Amino acid sequence: MLFNLKFIAENDLLKFEKNSALVKFFIDTNKLERQLINFFDSLNLKISDFQKQSFLDKKNDELVYHNSSGEPSIIFIKKLKIDKEFNCDFFRNFFAGLIKSLSNKNLNSINIVTPIYEPFRNYFDSIAYLIQTIIEGIFLGNYTFDKYKSDKSNSKNLSVKIHYTDKIIVKKIIDETEKIMSSVYFARDLVNEPPITLTPIELAKRAKEELKKHGITVRIFDKNELKKRKMNAILAVGNGSNNPPCMIVCNYKPNKPKKKIALVGKGVTYDSGGLSIKPSSGMSDMKADMSGGAVVLAAIKLAAMLKLPIELIAIVPAVENMPGGNSYKPGDVIVTSSGKSIEVKDTDAEGRIILADALYYASLQKPDQIIDFATLTGSCVVALGEIAAGLFTSNDDLAEKLYKAGMKTFERVWRLPFWNDYKLMIKSEIADVANLGPRWGGAITAAKFLEHFVDEKIPWAHIDIAGPAIKHKSNNYTERYDTGFGVRLIIEYLKNI
Repeated sequence: MLFNLKFIAENDLLKFEKNSALVKFFIDTNKLERQLINFFDSLNLKISDFQKQSFLDKKNDELVYHNSSGEPSIIFIKKLKIDKEFNCDFFRNFFAGLIKSLSNKNLNSINIVTPIYEPFRNYFDSIAYLIQTIIEGIFLGNYTFDKYKSDKSNSKNLSVKIHYTDKIIVKKIIDETEKIMSSVYFARDLVNEPPITLTPIELAKRAKEELKKHGITVRIFDKNELKKRKMNAILAVGNGSNNPPCMIVCNYKPNKPKKKIALVGKGVTYDSGGLSIKPSSGMSDMKADMSGGAVVLAAIKLAAMLKLPIELIAIVPAVENMPGGNSYKPGDVIVTSSGKSIEVKDTDAEGRIILADALYYASLQKPDQIIDFATLTGSCVVALGEIAAGLFTSNDDLAEKLYKAGMKTFERVWRLPFWNDYKLMIKSEIADVANLGPRWGGAITAAKFLEHFVDEKIPWAHIDIAGPAIKHKSNNYTERYDTGFGVRLIIEYLKNI
């Protein structure tokens, strides 16, 4: 991490220690000049006409003021316009960028003046959530994955003081957000770990080690157990690797749970494509093909930390998809644990195959809902880009609630068609279903494939996170490392069931 962060709730009174920074927001109105002057007067500081006019210029929206006469040492002033371009990710994204820019500055603390809530009422459902996005942004921008660098610097200590009228509210927000981001960090650390170290069994070990701290029971179905349970889909995909497959099953059960929900996550710790091998350019990001698994493991951890009144089962089929003498082959037919058979047309469509056994196992647990996360298809990225996940479900209520959770957290999902017409595209002449359809509608046919293995009586949603799970340049907190997309989304959903 760039900094060892310590968040502190403060009231409106500004007090500065040595080597401190201050962050202040102004809304672009016709009162801006007077507000700016009054602000500097309140600090007994003088802003030059050049600085003032530069900041007031419509082309500029930031002012960095270096104070040579005392504290704060530096002031970051941000001008914002609440228009059609503004969204609920503004503060999260701004602070993710700001915290990175502070890494080469010798600061001990940063003071943040919480903006007045009223102008932002249409974007945040409470002042508490606005403050939460500020803290999330700082955590997200502070994240690094440098454990294998020999020349890495030690993290510096940085106090982050959130100034707001009600310190009790801020303390509560800090406590909850630190738990949320601890789980996001857990997911990101798993996703960014190189596949040479994060094998299927290693993923299971790390999950068990972390989750048992929070009272979560973890079972690991090894290769022998998978054979006993006739989970031939997981076994087939994992056969080509020297690192054996497994399935991770976690359970969090509070007293008197309101619902029982199964979360299923694709756990392909590395995907070469198998015998239908990828080009080398397509392999470099494939350590992140277990992002869905990381999401559900982090989500169950967070649910336990927040003491949510919902029983959760997290299920992660974990494999490496590698070419070898024992690899499964195009043309194979796999009989899954459900008894349904799969014709293999392409070994690079492996995620849906291992999820077949996992989703069937989830159905046997008789949950009230099943939600799966998977970096399943490039087709979904073609359709939606890297900024949104594809949502597939026949349940309108489930779709609406997941959509709302995504809009609030800015981990957005977009519902795609899920008509039965698409089932015809994966019909097989020699098995119950083929693992690949024609070129068109690939994200949808992949979802329809999964539907074969879910109990139709159980509300189910499939979330294809192939785009937003991988690092991308859409904002300040996704550009350097794989993202952990989905943790904040699903916990927001679970909190509101």
